Amino acid sequence: MLAYNCMRVIARSTLTRFVELHKGQRALKGVIEAWFHEVRAARWRNSSDVKRSYASASIVNADRVVFNIKGNAYRLVAAIDYGRQIVFIKWIGTHHDYDKIDARTVQYGD
Repeated sequence: MLAYNCMRVIARSTLTRFVELHKGQRALKGVIEAWFHEVRAARWRNSSDVKRSYASASIVNADRVVFNIKGNAYRLVAAIDYGRQIVFIKWIGTHHDYDKIDARTVQYGD
């Protein structure tokens, strides 16, 4: 059982679906799983804590963070509620597709 103050990631199924859609990218599953487990074990209180864990992450605003996945081939946009210790996955896609969205406002399903 996870400790109360560890991050919860909402929703893991988003990551699973993304990996399924990109089955030809064999290394993708491993890096997505590694990101999930690292984030779930984190205890971030603010964006500075995120940057200490992920120096390549981009802080968009007080609650939005963009993570570079697999050497920046993919991007993951998350909203983080530091008080409740929840990471909400808002978007995941290729670096090319990332250039077509607004990380500040994108929502899952956009």
